[in-house]
Amino acid sequence: MIQTLSKIIQNETLIFTNQKAIFWEREKMLIISDLHVGKSAHFRKYGIAVSSEILLDDLIVLEKLILQFEAEKIMIVGDLFHAGENSDLEIFCEWRNRFSHLKIILVKGNHDRISEKFYHENCIDCVENSIEIPPFTFIHEPENGNEKFTISGHIHPGIVFYGKAKQAVKLSCFAISENQIILPAFSKFTGLDTKTLKDNFKYIAFTKGTVFEV
Repeated sequence: MIQTLSKIIQNETLIFTNQKAIFWEREKMLIISDLHVGKSAHFRKYGIAVSSEILLDDLIVLEKLILQFEAEKIMIVGDLFHAGENSDLEIFCEWRNRFSHLKIILVKGNHDRISEKFYHENCIDCVENSIEIPPFTFIHEPENGNEKFTISGHIHPGIVFYGKAKQAVKLSCFAISENQIILPAFSKFTGLDTKTLKDNFKYIAFTKGTVFEV
């Protein structure tokens, strides 16, 4: 079930979800990062048994978000794809055909190495480095000291909670500072970085049943 937490950032209403996406109310836009389509097929190519169900599950979650928020656009801040063209792309293309009305914008990440023809055929608008839709600038890799307010991904932020007997639980999260938001990886087939970000960040963490500020 989709849980939400609304915040006013840069005088805009952003709705954070426990499904690793933000909905920008004014633009009717979902914002996600690091879907990594093709990662499971890339592993299978090298003999590691990773099911394509991972990608199917991610696309089901994305579909639910689109329907709940009646989104008209998706902004992907990098790494929509993972490792060139492989069999997982057929699954993505079938999904894309079902949502042909939806505008998809991709800020290319370090893993986005698909041919330009593929982007064109699947109606994905690509930009190489950044795109600005005031008051936000969308990039893939976080930048320190940027004068503009940026929304990025790339590092797959996570946070650690310690319980009794030093038991630790790691959760994906959104990381927020005065001039940026860093999104969690949308794909569940990714790791978590719990060490890179420093004390100037606050966090919005989530579980299957809740989303909360830290």
